[in-house]
Amino acid sequence: MKLVFILDPLESLKTYKDTSLAIMREAANLGHQLFVSMQHDLFLRGDLAKINAKKFTFTQHSYSLENSIEYKPADFDAVIMRKDPPFDNEYLYSTYLLEIAANQGAKIYNNPSAVRGWNEKLAVSRFPQFAPEFLVTANNDFIRAFLATQQDIVVKPLDGMGGSSIFRLTLNDPNISVILETITHFGTRTVMAQRYLSAIAQGDKRIIVIDGEPLPYALARIPKAGETRGNLAAGGTGIAQLLSPRDIEIAKTVGKVLKQEGLFLVGLDVIGDCLTEINVTSPTGMVEIANQTSCKPAQIFMDALARH
Repeated sequence: MKLVFILDPLESLKTYKDTSLAIMREAANLGHQLFVSMQHDLFLRGDLAKINAKKFTFTQHSYSLENSIEYKPADFDAVIMRKDPPFDNEYLYSTYLLEIAANQGAKIYNNPSAVRGWNEKLAVSRFPQFAPEFLVTANNDFIRAFLATQQDIVVKPLDGMGGSSIFRLTLNDPNISVILETITHFGTRTVMAQRYLSAIAQGDKRIIVIDGEPLPYALARIPKAGETRGNLAAGGTGIAQLLSPRDIEIAKTVGKVLKQEGLFLVGLDVIGDCLTEINVTSPTGMVEIANQTSCKPAQIFMDALARH
């Protein structure tokens, strides 16, 4: 196959743990042709979707790139969008361009219209039977009332990643006002508040779902001492563990809908028995699971892609 990956700048990727590079290595081992592009390599020439891409080859210690060439996205067997959030206006525009490309015959993973429609925080509202109590608002008084009811909550922006700007609030926190003013930009930015889940101490579980089916192992991200966030980017430690019966129930139920929506690679975040986020942009965790278990996530991904 001829595959193009839309990535963050290559020099910014952590080569020892990056999921995109793990998938690309598996694809290279299988003999597929690899190309890379950045977000702004997507463009329209008139009404035709185009993409500038560089042929990519792994070398013994690094990689090599050929000169950029203009293609139609449909020239590739798959266009794999792996740009990290934040999901800002530029990301939004990319989904529009990818949707146009899909209408012109390109195969895009994940479905760009579904990526646009599934905000990674708000998507849990589609599965209220699995979600903790939550509130979505820019109104600080509403959040205070929610805190009074729940006693212990977390608040987070709707467009963040890696645990950035997530705050835990309790009733006796002396910084409630400044935290709420900061995170909501004085009531002008919508955020999510969720009931705090003490099970975070046992890990924020990342469950990887590929083509509707979960991997048998989750990556439990354990917070470091004194921290309430398990995200690896926030200093958490990733420990692979078999899915629990509840994990499987959540992943199978959500996975069925994800597949219908064309969301091919997704990371579910589960704390205890609760689904807290649905990551549809660039979920990670494959390398850690592969290193700690006999499971081979990148191989499973490529097998599923070949079936498509």
